[in-house]
Amino acid sequence: MAYIGKDPRQTFTGIADYQAFTGDGSTTVFDLTKATLAGGQNDLQVFVNNVRQEPGASKSYTLGLDGSNEVKRITFNVAPEASAEIYVIAPGRETALLQPGSNSVTTAMLQDNSVTADKIADGTVIAADIADGTITGAKINSTFDISAKTVTLPASVSGLGTGLTNAQLQNSSFTLNGTSINLGDTAEISAGTSWQAVVTADGSTTTSAVAGNGYFINTTSAAHTVTLPASPTLGDEVSIIDYAGTFDTNALTVGRNGNPIQGSAADLTVSTERAGFTLVYTDGTQGWLLKDK
Repeated sequence: MAYIGKDPRQTFTGIADYQAFTGDGSTTVFDLTKATLAGGQNDLQVFVNNVRQEPGASKSYTLGLDGSNEVKRITFNVAPEASAEIYVIAPGRETALLQPGSNSVTTAMLQDNSVTADKIADGTVIAADIADGTITGAKINSTFDISAKTVTLPASVSGLGTGLTNAQLQNSSFTLNGTSINLGDTAEISAGTSWQAVVTADGSTTTSAVAGNGYFINTTSAAHTVTLPASPTLGDEVSIIDYAGTFDTNALTVGRNGNPIQGSAADLTVSTERAGFTLVYTDGTQGWLLKDK
């Protein structure tokens, strides 16, 4: 259907705004709830007791800025009398519905967070549309399901060189018999006792035993003390051998280090030539017990 003038679908006319006040004989300032149109005070119809007022500084009233810096404030030159009926009519305006031109909407015109997933059609954003390095870790949900996906790592990952190394893993080492071993390292794993180098007694130093170790003690020149671990656990073992067959000349003392030996709160003295024995820890009552007799 043809039209004379503008297509009615392109414009609409706003409804005039009406606001009323009541004078009290002293108040001269009245603030509107809406900012006035571009025509300013000449666009308003201001009535006091149904008599239209003339705008102007030397007339009846002026229009100016309110406390929020918007053009909403009517200031009468003379305060309307008490109980005076004051009303203001702001006319409607014919407004055109504008359609932005092609390629005229820029990113600066979009409010932050205004484009949500609901506004993007499925399948419209492809990998080629995303510039390298534009998606950071902060833009990715803390959890997401990739159980049905295949993830292929590149041959070289930024910051990781040519691939993941043991050092990049969260748990890059493990502990075996109290010793920390890094992934990729080699270590000797002993199925039994870890025997140590011969200890030669000098009469002044002592040996602090470690669970799982065995000790050859040479007391040719002096007696010697081997101190057991202070915080043993069930099954810990310490083995001792008379290296030179001289325990009968210079005795060996096994220091209990706060735990019982054979159920007794006393150190163990060994004075038998060529003695060899293993102590096994049980609990706080019996403490260290001889494994072989």
